[in-house]
Amino acid sequence: MNEASLKIFCPAKINLFLEIVSKLPNGYHELQTIFAKLDFGDNILLTLSPSDKTEINLKITGPYGHAITADADNLVYKAAQRFFEFTGISAKCDISLEKNIPTGAGLGGGSSDAGCLLRTFCNHYKTDFTMLVPLAAKLGADVALFLYDEPVLKGEGIGEKLTPLKIKDALPYVVLSYPDTHISTKDVFDRLKVGSKEEILTNLAKLDKIIAGLTEGSAWEKYIYNRLEDYVLPFSKPVLELKKLMQTLGAKNIMMSGSGSTVFSLFDSSSDACAFAEKLINRGCVAVKTQLWRGLYNENY
Repeated sequence: MNEASLKIFCPAKINLFLEIVSKLPNGYHELQTIFAKLDFGDNILLTLSPSDKTEINLKITGPYGHAITADADNLVYKAAQRFFEFTGISAKCDISLEKNIPTGAGLGGGSSDAGCLLRTFCNHYKTDFTMLVPLAAKLGADVALFLYDEPVLKGEGIGEKLTPLKIKDALPYVVLSYPDTHISTKDVFDRLKVGSKEEILTNLAKLDKIIAGLTEGSAWEKYIYNRLEDYVLPFSKPVLELKKLMQTLGAKNIMMSGSGSTVFSLFDSSSDACAFAEKLINRGCVAVKTQLWRGLYNENY
């Protein structure tokens, strides 16, 4: 196989719904969630060259590149290493990662980078991506999400049991705001207490309404929910103040994504989303206007 250069887009994700339904014996938590991928994310330039021995080289740039290391502990490096070990394929693999997604922000940046890289390997080497779902899940709970082309998926288990949803209408526009603070997912789950059976059932009814709205084209935005807000907002003043500011500035349907720290708001029109993002930027906040991702993961160039 000849040398190939591939550009890979690695979309950020938000959770439109997130409820924790139980704590498993192994310490992990069983959840019900809806993932939505966005037209905002990291970029990878991947060069694959024929070789009798696998060699992986990783370089990281971008506004948030300083927050992670380009070594064997990096999730992208691990994903490449595990793929070649699993398939028995050998290659010289040069990876240049542009980090636009902040770390510890609840946007799935590292998981997206690893999952999209694995999916690209599968496409390039004609490998069935479903064979890699267990491998992806071992790398991280959200990594398997990015093996799928579909932009919106329901997640169960620890997030690795995924069901693509057929969306009737496009998602609203999204404004993301990052309070420049890192939230430890482990710390959040260490604090978390699973709700009562009645409370969980009430919240899962919201999940059903969101899925019905997304797939049938009816209103669903008012049902968004994130259990983890209860275990982040009281402990992180920057996230709490950001959400309050977004409310004060007139946004609706505001919620923290995942375990934080990013807070997002949904808008019906691009102009309203742009205007709101500008308001946040004028207040000194980091804000990005984006929308549902519908592009390709990678392309030859």
